[in-house]
Amino acid sequence: MARKKASTDESFDVREHILVPRHEKLSKEEAAKVLEQYHTTIKEMPKILTSDPALRGLGVKPGDIIKITRKSYTAGSTVFYRGVVSE
Repeated sequence: MARKKASTDESFDVREHILVPRHEKLSKEEAAKVLEQYHTTIKEMPKILTSDPALRGLGVKPGDIIKITRKSYTAGSTVFYRGVVSE
């Protein structure tokens, strides 16, 4: 069976989908607090690519930190942080 090629429709905003968690770009001050709180550096953080569809429209660049908030039926909500990297 032939597979359909994925659509590259630019009008579809993946961030509006119910299964995509909320992504926010942290300010420089918020990013510094996160790095200090977790005693880490941007290079040691889990990564997310600048080309990730969930980051479209956030104006991110390599070195920024993204806060991802996922809803959970058991935990309420959980927060994850990712460092933005280029390809």
